[in-house]
Amino acid sequence: MVPFAQHRRSTDPARVRVLIADDHELIRVGLARLVSAQPDLTVVGTAANGHQAVEIAVTERPDVVIMDLSMPLLDGVAATREITRLAPDTRVLVLSSYVQQLIVASAVAAGACGYLFKNVSSVDVLDAIRRAYVGESVFSRDARPSAN
Repeated sequence: MVPFAQHRRSTDPARVRVLIADDHELIRVGLARLVSAQPDLTVVGTAANGHQAVEIAVTERPDVVIMDLSMPLLDGVAATREITRLAPDTRVLVLSSYVQQLIVASAVAAGACGYLFKNVSSVDVLDAIRRAYVGESVFSRDARPSAN
C-alpha cells in the first residue's frame, strides 16, 4: 500500500482540503473544529444547503466533501450529483442519519464514495476523510451497498 502522503492531490501538499455541508449549524461548526484541529486537514468552506455546497465545491475545489443528505434548497443526493459532475476530482463522503439501503444506493449512484452514519466516532470520520482522499470507498458497516 502506498503511504498516505504520496497520494496528495491538494495544492497544499501538507493538507487535505475539506468542505462540510450540513444544514445544522452545530454539526457544521463541530465538524469544522474537528477537521481544522488535524495537521493534515483543512476546512475550505461550510455550506448550510445543497446549492451552497455545489457553489463552494466548484469555486474551492475541495479534495473531500462531507455531505449531509437532508438539506434545504437542494438535497444532498442532488448536490452530490452536481459536485461529482462539475468537480470530478472531488470525493463526496455522505454523513447522514438515514439508514435505509435505498437512500444509501441513491447517494452512491449520485457519485458518493462513501456513506457514514452520524453515530460514528470522530476518529472514524477523520479516518474516512483520509481514506476517501486516497481513493477508497468508505462505508459504515450497515451502509455497504448490496451487490444486486
